[in-house]
Amino acid sequence: MDSMSSDPQVEETKQMIKMIPVLLTTFIPAIIIAETHTLFIKQGTTLDASMGPHFKIPPASLGSFITLSMLVNLPIYDRLFVPAIRRYTNNPRGITLLKRMGIGFVMQIIIMVIACLAERKRLSVARENGIFGKGEKVPLTIFILLPQFALMGVADTFVEVAKIEVFYDQAPQGMKSMGSSYFTRSFAVGNFLSSFLLKTVSDVTKRHGHKGGWVLDNLNASHLDYYYALLAGLVFLNFLFFLVVAKFFVYNADISQAIVAVES
Repeated sequence: MDSMSSDPQVEETKQMIKMIPVLLTTFIPAIIIAETHTLFIKQGTTLDASMGPHFKIPPASLGSFITLSMLVNLPIYDRLFVPAIRRYTNNPRGITLLKRMGIGFVMQIIIMVIACLAERKRLSVARENGIFGKGEKVPLTIFILLPQFALMGVADTFVEVAKIEVFYDQAPQGMKSMGSSYFTRSFAVGNFLSSFLLKTVSDVTKRHGHKGGWVLDNLNASHLDYYYALLAGLVFLNFLFFLVVAKFFVYNADISQAIVAVES
């Protein structure tokens, strides 16, 4: 009798363990999110932020374009994309949660490639104008960074929404709070990895004489474009790992039926 009553608890634990590989795939993308609040903003401080003769846009305010992009794209996704694609997939969500997450991961690869190209352009203009000092402004509009911020909002529409739904929906009824903690944990680990990776890359590239390092306090003397290319490569490798995880992932709806059968 005791073993029978404990079976549902065992199954619920298995459901939470089964989501750990999905959780692992969210750590590298969380690094990209961390960069939007750090390096992306720092890039903006080196650019021309003028909007007309009397107003300058604060570089940190570029982050608001991520939120605005999400606000625009969420209703488009829910009201237009889901009903349209549902006719072909017969899925109430339009596409599965993991497919939605995977689309977001692909967009993050594209974002880092765009960020790399924007930084190469910024460095090119800086060198053409002999600008190498810390704090010197590059004669290039800050809005060259707008695509990477706006697209990050689109990517979050896929990744972050799907992530919280996967971890909450797929968690068993008695472990919903733990499912939510998976979501917040991915950000915590991502922020830690972001700091660790940034310091490691900076130290290694300085030690091996890569013109002072890829990531320095002085961005005009750095090679942030190389760092962004590295991040694009890491997100791509993470996406390949995600494809393997998604292929073998079984949604917990099937297991929930087994739990009901055991309890009855």
